[in-house]
Amino acid sequence: MLMRTDPFRELDRLTQQVLGTPARPAVMAMDAWRSGDEFVVEFDLPGVDPGSVELDVERNVLTVRAQRPVHEGTAEMLAAERPRGVFSRQLILGDNLDTEKISAAYHSGVLTLRIPVAERAKPRRIQIDTGDEQLAISR
Repeated sequence: MLMRTDPFRELDRLTQQVLGTPARPAVMAMDAWRSGDEFVVEFDLPGVDPGSVELDVERNVLTVRAQRPVHEGTAEMLAAERPRGVFSRQLILGDNLDTEKISAAYHSGVLTLRIPVAERAKPRRIQIDTGDEQLAISR
């Protein structure tokens, strides 16, 4: 069987998956790190109205949605490189994080989430009773 491939079609498909399209923008850029007893996640959302940002947690999945509106009007666009529309990103959070105490702040186009480590996941000392003296063992 003869198969015909179009390398430009494959390149176009790959580019759309990575960079998105005007109708379906690419995922929002993110940085994440641990700082002491909390995880910090920052999402770049320049030009996004804070009122359009939605955060949902279901089980251990955190979903972030935001919207950058499409330009309306009669002006002729000369360049349109900033993606517009609805952005969405999901993070799977480990069981060692306390999803009940997530805090969020939006300043200068950056959404910052702070997710504390759950108390049950923090190291603690357990006392062992040996009858006449107690030993401390770290866990």
